[in-house]
Amino acid sequence: MKILDGKKTGNDIKSEIADQVLQLKKSGKRPPHLAAVLVGNDGASLTYVGSKVRSCERIGYESTLIKLPEETTEQTLLNQIQELNTNPAIDGFIVQLPLPAHIDEEKILMAVDPKKDVDGFHPTNFGKMALDMETFIPATPFGIMELIRRYDLDISGKHAVIIGRSHIVGRPMSILLSRKSSPGNATVTLTHSRTKNLSEITKQADIVVSALGVPNFLKANMVKQGAIVIDVGITRVPDESHPKGYVITGDVDFEAVRHKASYITPVPGGVGPMTIAMLLQNTFLAYSRYAN
Repeated sequence: MKILDGKKTGNDIKSEIADQVLQLKKSGKRPPHLAAVLVGNDGASLTYVGSKVRSCERIGYESTLIKLPEETTEQTLLNQIQELNTNPAIDGFIVQLPLPAHIDEEKILMAVDPKKDVDGFHPTNFGKMALDMETFIPATPFGIMELIRRYDLDISGKHAVIIGRSHIVGRPMSILLSRKSSPGNATVTLTHSRTKNLSEITKQADIVVSALGVPNFLKANMVKQGAIVIDVGITRVPDESHPKGYVITGDVDFEAVRHKASYITPVPGGVGPMTIAMLLQNTFLAYSRYAN
């Protein structure tokens, strides 16, 4: 069993970007600029956005954090997005999800300029991804594919089973794993909450990507010997013995499954750091493609 170390790989990517930013500055050009919009005071969202801002500082990006109160109206948020869309100093921006219940997430995501949509959530970018056109790939699937590429895992012709059909992870992964490229060319089965005999399907998989959000869902008896296991789940599980009062747990019963897997991502330290690294990579791509 080998660990797919997302923390180390993510740091390698950040270092590579930092070198590119340094060269930009030496040539008299401005660095890329990433903005984030946060509505409300969700604890997990605050943590994620804070990590993204620190990562920007580390690699030499400019960053802007726009914090809006919980009671912000949908129209106020739409106005803020339009300001970011038209600001030539901003190369890319994200609207941190989830949003408060009174705001229509779909309407907000549709309002983002596809050229600045470094989260890769806009239908224009999703459609281009499905057609193998140049675009922004959603950061988490992008990170998983980059992890597979950098560990030189041969997935061509292999059977990949994805658990979860979200627009953010499951569906994009089904497209990326099956596309005619390297890495790619896998045969993909997309499973979800209505799938019958799920364990019989996962036991046939050479690669399992679990993006369900249910702690310790994937057990050892659901995985065949030698499978590649990628855990996208990240859930705060209450734990009074822990200083923070909770522990971060993935979808995979790691201690049991690791003995059967050929490669496996840990939680934390697996897919999570790759997501942030590829958000930064998408921002650099936006800068390279569209900045004057």
